[in-house]
Amino acid sequence: MADLLGSILSSMEKPPTVGDQESRRKAREQAARLKKMQEDEKKKKAEFRKKMEKEVSNFIQDSAQQKRKYNPMGKIERSILHDVAEVAGLTSFSFGEDEESRYVMLFKKEFAPSDEELEAYRKGEEWDPKVAEQRRRLKERAALEEAAASKSEKRAASPSSNYRDKYSHLIGTSSAKDAAHTLEANQAYGCVPVANKRDTRSIEEAMNEIRAKKRQKKGEEDTGASSTS
Repeated sequence: MADLLGSILSSMEKPPTVGDQESRRKAREQAARLKKMQEDEKKKKAEFRKKMEKEVSNFIQDSAQQKRKYNPMGKIERSILHDVAEVAGLTSFSFGEDEESRYVMLFKKEFAPSDEELEAYRKGEEWDPKVAEQRRRLKERAALEEAAASKSEKRAASPSSNYRDKYSHLIGTSSAKDAAHTLEANQAYGCVPVANKRDTRSIEEAMNEIRAKKRQKKGEEDTGASSTS
């Protein structure tokens, strides 16, 4: 029985010491502060949402406004504003290079921004429709001039006309080379026959051969004359 009582007493939780009580008290206080902070944050979000809903409603009802730019705000606020805009049927974008400078812009559906306008906001520039139209016209003019210059270069690189086509009524559709296909090409260089051009004999050998031919011809004439007489 004593052993049973001893085991029961040993299994029971010992009364907390002074240090344990202090730690638990601090933990309870910290949990209470955290809960209050969460409630305050939730309340602030609800109030901010309500404020944005009112501003977005006024923006929609104002026919003179096509877009609205907000001051830079935190990530949570931007997220709430984007959500409110989407529910209201608006288009919204965030711009800004860093977290501290990022802001939200709202656009009515019928006045949705163009790619050029969005690009201007992303670059941190103000959007001016008149300036944008001037830039667009300059780009179009530059593109046309570039195309015309390219076309002129191509035209200059190729002959304007083929002389055979131009004079086909005079020389026909066949070229001079085709028309003279029965002739032997390159028969003479100037007034000297090609055969002479290819003669590999020396001048002395050529002269001796010419004299021999003359003597042979003269001898044949003399023989013919004597036989006649």
